[in-house]
Formats: sequence, C-alpha cells, structure tokens
Amino acid sequence: MPTVEFADYITAKLKPMIDAGVLAIHLEEPEFWAYTGFSPAFAREWQLFYHEPYVRADSSPDAQYKASRLKYYLYSRALRRVAEACKEYALQKYNRELRIYVPTHSLINYTQWRIVSPQSSLIDSHVVDGCIAQIWTGTARTANMYHGKPAERTFDTAFLEYGVMQELVRGTNRRMWFLHDPIEDNSGYDWDDYSYNYKATLIASLLQPHIWHYEICPWPSRVFRGNKYPSNSPDATPIPADYATILCTVFNQLRDMNQPDFEWTDATHGLGVFIADSGMFQRAEPAYRLAEDNGNDPTKAERKDIEYFSAFYGLTLPLLKYGVPTQPVQLDNVSRFPNYLKDYKVLVLSYEFIKPETPAINQALAEWVAQGGALIYVGADTDPFNTITGWWNTGNNQYNTPAQHLFDILGLDRYADEGHYDFGRGHVFVQRKHPAYYTRSKDAAEVYRAVVKQAAESVGLAYRQNNFLQLRRGPYVIAACLEESISETPLELNGQFVDIYDAKLTVHDKVTLKPGQRAWLMDLNGLEKGKAQPIASAGRFETWTPLAQGVEFELSAPEGITIVSRLRLPKRPRSLHVGDQSLTDYTWHEKSHTVFFQSPKNVHKQTVRILW
Repeated sequence: MPTVEFADYITAKLKPMIDAGVLAIHLEEPEFWAYTGFSPAFAREWQLFYHEPYVRADSSPDAQYKASRLKYYLYSRALRRVAEACKEYALQKYNRELRIYVPTHSLINYTQWRIVSPQSSLIDSHVVDGCIAQIWTGTARTANMYHGKPAERTFDTAFLEYGVMQELVRGTNRRMWFLHDPIEDNSGYDWDDYSYNYKATLIASLLQPHIWHYEICPWPSRVFRGNKYPSNSPDATPIPADYATILCTVFNQLRDMNQPDFEWTDATHGLGVFIADSGMFQRAEPAYRLAEDNGNDPTKAERKDIEYFSAFYGLTLPLLKYGVPTQPVQLDNVSRFPNYLKDYKVLVLSYEFIKPETPAINQALAEWVAQGGALIYVGADTDPFNTITGWWNTGNNQYNTPAQHLFDILGLDRYADEGHYDFGRGHVFVQRKHPAYYTRSKDAAEVYRAVVKQAAESVGLAYRQNNFLQLRRGPYVIAACLEESISETPLELNGQFVDIYDAKLTVHDKVTLKPGQRAWLMDLNGLEKGKAQPIASAGRFETWTPLAQGVEFELSAPEGITIVSRLRLPKRPRSLHVGDQSLTDYTWHEKSHTVFFQSPKNVHKQTVRILW
C-alpha cells in the first residue's frame, strides 16, 4: 500500500544510494491491481480522501470507480513524495541534480490487465524527468478481439502500445525510452517464437518516429549467458548464434534512429482515437457481472468485451489492420496542454469505457471541432459507470452521461440520433453503438471504417486503406505487411537495401513481404555516394579514422558474439586486416560498393584497417 509511511520508507532506503553517487533513480512499475482495495489501510485512505465511510469497491460502479481513482492518487502521491525528497536530499547534501525516471507499462496494457497506475499524471509532476515504456512480447501478445476472433496480435498491439507512450510525452521536455526484450518472462517458448515476436515489437516501435531512445535489453544475462529455452523441454538450447548476431546489430543500429526527416507511404495521417487514465477505473467488479446478461446487443458491452478491452480495440484495430497508422490520443492532455489537438483532423471518442475527468475536456473538444475538426462519437450511453458520482451529474450539472454534456456544447440534442452534424467549421458524426461492437464481425468493422472515411472526407483528409504500414526515417525504411487486412497481396519494395535483421546483412534490390512479415531496411540509395561509411555491424564502432587510401576503426561486442559488418567504400578493398590478421574471405558487392566481412571469433574488441 503506497501510504505516506511507505513512501518515507522507500526514501530512507534510497538515500544511501544517493550517498554512493547515483545520478538517476528509476521508480519502477507503480502498480495497484484493480481488484484489490479491501485492507484496513486502504479503508483509512478512503476516509481521508473522500471524507466518507469506506465502501467495498465491488459493491457498485461508483464504489469501484472511486476505489481505482484513489489508487491512482495514492501512487501519484507516493511518487511525488519520494522524488521530491530524494532530489532535495541530493541537491542539499551534494549539490547534485538527481534525475527521477519511471519505468511503466503502457496505459493500454495496464487497462486490459486491470492495473491502476499514475500514467499521464506523471507529466503533471515536475519531479519526474522521463519514463521507460515497458512494452515487450509479454504485454503485446495479450489476446484481443477482431472480426469476432480472439487471438494474439503482437505487432498490432505493440504498435498501439508504443503509440500511446509516444503520445504521453508529446509536447513536453520529458524523455521517453522504448523498451525491447529479445525474449519474454515466460520461459516456455522457443527461440523462433522469441525472435518472431521481438521483431514484431521492434518494428512496431520504429514506426513511432518521434522517439529515438531505447532500453535495448532489460536482462542481458537471460539472453546471452547460456540460458536454454524452452525451459520445460529436453530439447532446450541456448541462443542461436545468428540470433545473437542479429540482436547486437539491432542494438547498435538503434543508436542511429534520431532521424528528424520521416514520411509515411500512402497513409492517412492525422487520425487519432482517444484513451484516458480513467479507463483503468472501470476494470474490476461489478463491471463484469453487470455485463453478463447483455448478450449480443450492439449497444452494450458483453462480459468478453470487457475481458478483451474490446471498447478500445473496436475503435483502433479496424483502422490499423487496414493500413491506417492509428494514433492513440491521451484524452487527459486535451485540457492539460494548449493546442494539443492541432495535428489531428479526425478524432474518435467514446465515453463507454473512459470518462472525462473535467468538463474542460469537453469544452476543448468542442473548440477543436468548431475550428474545423471532425469528431466521431461512438456510444449509446449504456455504460453502467455513467452513473458514478461525476461532475456531469452533481451541482448545477444534471446530465445522465458526460456525452450529453458534450452534445450540449456541440449544439446537439442530448439524445442525438446517429448521423452527421455540423458545428462551426467542423463536423460531428454520432454512432449509437457500443465501440466493442466493431470487434464482433467483419461487417461491423466495415460499418465503422465507412464512417471514418466519411469523417475524413468531410475535412479534406485523404482516407487510404492498404494492407501495409511503411515509414521512411532518414535512410531507413520500416515496413510491415499486415495480416487480417484488406488483401493478401505481398508488399514489394524496390531499391537497394540492407536488411538490418539479417545475420548476413544481405543487399537486396527487391524485398517482398508477405502478410505477417516485417522489415527494417537501410536504403543505400539514401546515403552519400563515393564515401566510406559504416552501414551496419554486430560490433559497436568505437572509433572511425579516415586514412589517405582507406579507413581504420575499432569494433567492440560482447564476448562470444560473431561480429559481422557491412561498410560502403569508394573502391574495392585491396586489403582488410582485423588486428594483425589479414582477411581474404570478405565479400565485395560491386553494385552497392559495399564490403561484408566476419571478424575472427572470440575477439570482443578489435581494430579493423581497410585499404583500397
């Protein structure tokens, strides 16, 4: 329980580390499970916060919402208290500015996993310097529903998870790291599974062009130190050499992703779907039992809809699966930052699974619409959590739902029918369905896509559907051919590419991706010609020294890693030395003017000298 006493205990434990000279502290995973909250300590915090007797969280929607909101507050308070005390201690005693970071799962994952965490309130805290987005196979393979089929959709889920974390810090000076994990916590999978899903999360993260800091491997020892997988199999093996080489190549190449120039290929850009911290407040009983008798009613959530978090995925997967790079948008930031929505032309909102914490959010949305935006509102006002004690039904406000307040300021009838309405220079599209309905069948998803297309066209936004996502970041091309999409046609890329996720760093004139395949490519045509330069390597380039007719550099890599490298050179090499050893088995690719070589094994730090 994150009481004041608990926060002070943590602070006391951290002070010796500050005395030892640490520069930064990571307060990891502030998590409070939604189905908890029955202890005497929690009851006392309830009474202090709400000034009323404690009520069991599972007794009503109002009690559950209040309990989860309290958990949210308690961890926010604990983080602030610890961070403020530690920063003050470091500055006062050592004149050292201590940095505080919070490694945290995504809002999407925490909501689906029924965990309450501070999330966007971290941005309000001036003592939190940044976050690590803890997204990996273990979170992204959580099953969701699409076209009526529950399944793991690691790439799609990771794309949305990384997207909401990119959005969390947009417009702030806070740093965000994206975490990748080459395996996952479940040791029962084999290396092929780990590699496939790692690549899915890696590509999903690279499709978020505003983030270029990464935590590359949270537990290197369980990847590289001989651990065998699947752990429950007699055929378990340590990491394959090629996968180890690929990983080290990827780790090094991620250092080059600060690429301010980026461009989507044939994609609809400027479309977002709202999610809010309040979604975490509706994830425990009585939410499930109140949905048990709803059947297949298109206006209500079924129990399985709540389990699969289908209200959110119903608004995102039908678009993402058809090649729209759908951006989760943090509703809480709408009233937090001026002009927060200026980059969006179409926004999708439902208060059937989230609630606006203040009426200022609705006011900001109405102003955005009046200035020319298109808002799609999805919901039939059937969510039991509309009955909680909220700003919309207390004091002078007498609305049954927060959506009715929004409709009021948009000039609509509180019970507006489905349809298209004008407001100012913008447009409002009302759909009287529960958002989870759009996950139940292909036909339902088609109805939703048609409304989004209409909304996009109303504001002059070209709506494009494809079975791929493709982004250029500087000289890199990041691409994914999508499963369960508009077609099964492979994505074909023509040019001169080096495949970063290939132990041979092969040069391709054409790359073909089938549905479910993804690629991270270096486009050699985007590089300066006639210049010696590194392309990719499993070794880190520690130095790079041009010579009169050659180049010398130092490579380093973890022990036991097979170091492969590809470089572009102005001419074919006449000699290539690694340390004192002359290499003759390198490969020269004349068309690309690149050389590929594999360094001698068991040398983790080496000097390479190439003459031409």
